[in-house]
Amino acid sequence: MKVLVTGGTGYIGSHTCCELLDRGYEVVIIDNLSNSKKEVVSKIEQITGKKVKFYLGDVRDKELLRKIFKENEINFVIHFAGYKAVGESVLNPLMYYENNLLSTINLCEVMKEFDCKNLVFSSSATVYGIPKKLPLKEDFSLAATNPYGQTKLMIENILKDLYASDNSWNIVILRYFNPIGAHASGLIGEEPNGIPNNLMPYIVKVANKELPFLNIFGNDYDTVDGTGVRDYIHVVDLAIGHVLSIEKINKDKGIFIYNLGTGHGYSVLELVNTFSKVNNIEVNYRIVDRRPGDVAECYADTKKATIELGFKAQKTIDDMCRDSYKYVINNK
Repeated sequence: MKVLVTGGTGYIGSHTCCELLDRGYEVVIIDNLSNSKKEVVSKIEQITGKKVKFYLGDVRDKELLRKIFKENEINFVIHFAGYKAVGESVLNPLMYYENNLLSTINLCEVMKEFDCKNLVFSSSATVYGIPKKLPLKEDFSLAATNPYGQTKLMIENILKDLYASDNSWNIVILRYFNPIGAHASGLIGEEPNGIPNNLMPYIVKVANKELPFLNIFGNDYDTVDGTGVRDYIHVVDLAIGHVLSIEKINKDKGIFIYNLGTGHGYSVLELVNTFSKVNNIEVNYRIVDRRPGDVAECYADTKKATIELGFKAQKTIDDMCRDSYKYVINNK
């Protein structure tokens, strides 16, 4: 079985490639390296002992997509490629709508041309908007609050409409919560360009003395310690969820939507303190004002993924913190 992974050298994509290869799938990657590095391909091969076919390019490029499908007998596609920074999407919405929507539409059109109709899509918990009730379930109402989230929601609707028009498609939509951690080898992990948008890369840069301190946005929420609570999931657990999704559409036909998280919330301070404890290193932080739009708590109901996919996150918050720092230490 051959899987095309768009954005396969990125953070979640690279870990998913490793899990696919470890389970006997062949992997083809397309990535324009806008937020990743070419050497990730050799690291994936080093971890797994298996070869990967890599195409440098953009998923919006239909001719390149046709070339990939002509040269490879693709059975499944996992679609990660897309811009993903919330703040940047607010500043430059047209860039996000153009890139994320067009890449998905072009990909689906070429998949249809080559009669490859098995797709796993990388969505996000941002499609739930501001939670009215917790834990978040897949059948809750949807309302994204920023252009990045809107692109994910629009793509979900495009895929639902695509399936309604042609039920020979098999589609799994995965709504991620907060992936952190890195591969146990320390060879691949999260390495965003510039100032990080997410909490764990920021913690790591402060621990590594690349940044002076971590800003914690608010400590007056109605939570265990006043700081915001989120559902953090180890990136390897998340990657395994994609392999299980491939297996799902290989045996069951239809369109399926799943939350991928642990089903448990950790506060910002719990994450910072755990990171300090397991890595024996100080993380300087300061409390600043809340950010507009931030919510007190957000975590998943994962029962549906457990029942239908056989998915259950295995790794602990200690594992997440230890592996995140190991990657940085290994790649100084």
